[in-house]
Amino acid sequence: MSSTVPLVIAVDGPAASGKGTIARALAKHFGLPHMDTGSLYRAAALTMVRFGGDPGSEFEAVRACAQMAQITADDPELRSEIVGSIASRISAYPGVRAALLERQRAFARQAGGAVLDGRDIGSVIAPFASAKLFVTASIEVRAARRMAELEERGMPAHLEEIVVDLAARDARDQERADAPLTRAGDAQLLDTSGMGVEAAVAAAIAMVQKTR
Repeated sequence: MSSTVPLVIAVDGPAASGKGTIARALAKHFGLPHMDTGSLYRAAALTMVRFGGDPGSEFEAVRACAQMAQITADDPELRSEIVGSIASRISAYPGVRAALLERQRAFARQAGGAVLDGRDIGSVIAPFASAKLFVTASIEVRAARRMAELEERGMPAHLEEIVVDLAARDARDQERADAPLTRAGDAQLLDTSGMGVEAAVAAAIAMVQKTR
């Protein structure tokens, strides 16, 4: 692949797999802008939490997408478990995905390239990506990571509850009719179950470099 071609990196995977950490590291290594697409769904979910929206209503969830501009990326509540759970629920609505689709695609089409992480980047948002990674880990490892993350933020966390929540999210993400979580046919698989952060990032960088 010619180095003059914009480098677009798609990083997909289930919750707490390490894809966000890896995507941020890839963006830093290759000097590219990064978008955590899950934060868009979390912003819509937090908007619903603060303004009393019903996550069971697709209409209200779509409306929240139009009102979420007042949520900032550094809002600590974005990473809470309740917001993550609601984000997973509303992301199954076709109307919500349609409302956020073009914003993600425009980011991916930047002339200089970009890194995006989510659940449908390589399959739906940027099927044209130069490099595609599917990052995963066992549910036990993912739950332990999520618990450590929550405890670091001073939030209460129970491992058994996190395992149940992650399993439910996986099921919703994989079984939804519109843009389900799936590994694109040309995506490289990166299982981080037995890896520390540095090893996982190094493996991801090597995978991307193979495509250049």
